[in-house]
Amino acid sequence: MKLITAPHPDDLAAVRAWFDKLSAHCRAVDYEGARPIFAEDMIAFGTFTDFMKTRELAEQKQWRNVWGTIRNFRYDLDKVEAIVSPDRLMATGMAVWASDGFHPNGDRFDRPGRTTVVLGRLKVGDPFVATHTHMSLFRGTPERSYGNFDKA
Repeated sequence: MKLITAPHPDDLAAVRAWFDKLSAHCRAVDYEGARPIFAEDMIAFGTFTDFMKTRELAEQKQWRNVWGTIRNFRYDLDKVEAIVSPDRLMATGMAVWASDGFHPNGDRFDRPGRTTVVLGRLKVGDPFVATHTHMSLFRGTPERSYGNFDKA
């Protein structure tokens, strides 16, 4: 049984746009600017907290423990995959990222990982908003980065 069909090109573009916005906010260490692309009542998994229910908690427990410690966060937008509901109001996006992490002594290391995000919107054509995120580092990547680039 085949359940997944290719998403409408506009929907795939909207999912890619979400990943692009997130990477821009992360690079800029812009917590406030990132808030609108996440639902207030989102649920997330994270490195520092098992379940985070609410955007506020995700920002406190995850974003603020990571974004200001890394550099050059970017998704490979050409390789973003998406599964979109038949009504086109919900999507699951998957993408891999690259970033620079830093050891306690300041030495840089490659910090790659992957994201699965559940996205929703009220009507077709609206931008997607994240209702769930799960981000994880690739095996063998140090869990912590010790850079100090936080602007907030």
